[in-house]
Amino acid sequence: MHSPAEVAQILISVGKKKAETSGGRLLVLGVLAGFFIAFAAIGASVASCTVESGSVAKLISAVVFPGGLAMVLVAGSELFTGNTLMTVALAERVISLGAMLRNWLLVYIGNFIGSLMGTALFCLGGRLDLFGGKMALYAIETAAAKCSLGFGPALLLGIGCNFLVCVAVLMSYGAGDVTGKIAGLFFPIMLFILAGFEHSVANMTYIPLGLFAEMNASYAAAAAGTDLAALTWGNFLLGNLLPVTLGNIIGGSVLVGGIWWFSYLRKGKAGERSE
Repeated sequence: MHSPAEVAQILISVGKKKAETSGGRLLVLGVLAGFFIAFAAIGASVASCTVESGSVAKLISAVVFPGGLAMVLVAGSELFTGNTLMTVALAERVISLGAMLRNWLLVYIGNFIGSLMGTALFCLGGRLDLFGGKMALYAIETAAAKCSLGFGPALLLGIGCNFLVCVAVLMSYGAGDVTGKIAGLFFPIMLFILAGFEHSVANMTYIPLGLFAEMNASYAAAAAGTDLAALTWGNFLLGNLLPVTLGNIIGGSVLVGGIWWFSYLRKGKAGERSE
């Protein structure tokens, strides 16, 4: 097992490697991560959509969803939210701001493409009709709630989410084997789902699921008790995805990456590393 200080050194080398990866590879690996998170979000939704108790449904979702980040970290891919930790390598001046932003942009686009593709496979395959349409109703209600948050709450929930996601990444880096990596990432991810925090890449599936379901007249009619006014593509992109993405950047790059750099890598007055 690696110590927190050793994990900080790993962040430097990982950040450097990510900054040097070709644009085409970043895009493809971003698509792959988008698929992984999409399938985790879909699986979590299917597992909980028939559960009447809200807290139990949350718990079930929270147990299933960590499989997405497990696939990202163990199988290998590029996830925007975890890549906000590249700020550690930036602070150490081993990568440039331009290289980091290039990575973020290409990976984000890839995540978006992969998420929509995974969501489309599920919807076009007729899976929204699961459990007599309860899956579709759950998707609509979830998407409508996310699109109704408002900019400020979405930003704050995005901060909380990626704080936990990046802590999960750090704990995974600290493990010496696959079992340890999965065990390390599980609980922070479970907590972010339980708390109802907002993950930009997960929302690239959760909200389109509801938008696709709402296009079906019978599903929309079944959701008549849900306020669908905020459930639009424009509000998805600007009302939810924008503030959540900004919050994810703050939570990952500042609250985790910044603190780790300050605590374990910053040079002290005497020119020595902080212990």
